[in-house]
Amino acid sequence: MWTTEVSLTTTAKKEIIWKLWSDVPNWKVWDAEVETSELFGQFQTGTKGILKSTGGPKIKFEMIECTQFKSFTDRSFLPLCKMDFIHIMTETKEGLIITHKIVMKGFMTFLFSIVIGSKIKIGLPVAVKKLIELAEKN
Repeated sequence: MWTTEVSLTTTAKKEIIWKLWSDVPNWKVWDAEVETSELFGQFQTGTKGILKSTGGPKIKFEMIECTQFKSFTDRSFLPLCKMDFIHIMTETKEGLIITHKIVMKGFMTFLFSIVIGSKIKIGLPVAVKKLIELAEKN
């Protein structure tokens, strides 16, 4: 297993974060590593989609967990490896904590953690920061 995680606190409202998260075709606005993304149905557990990372191939994904105004997880399928993109909002006295976590599991995890893991570790904090900046403007 391979994992990386970023958490930042914001004053933005959870409804605004949720709106940005659930607007799948516009993930590229706050995540520079996303070239295109499409969801084939409602933003809910079980819905499938396609994502093309910047410079990468199109990859199928499925929403495997979705709790409105709390969290969602989308799972991408790589050869002999699955990659979960976990997004969580936690309300605290200091503000709303936004956590984005990536977990890779499977036989080819070692290879994919080397091939794309370093790019993810660089891009993830940037994406969370951009998401929060956009949310705080609204």
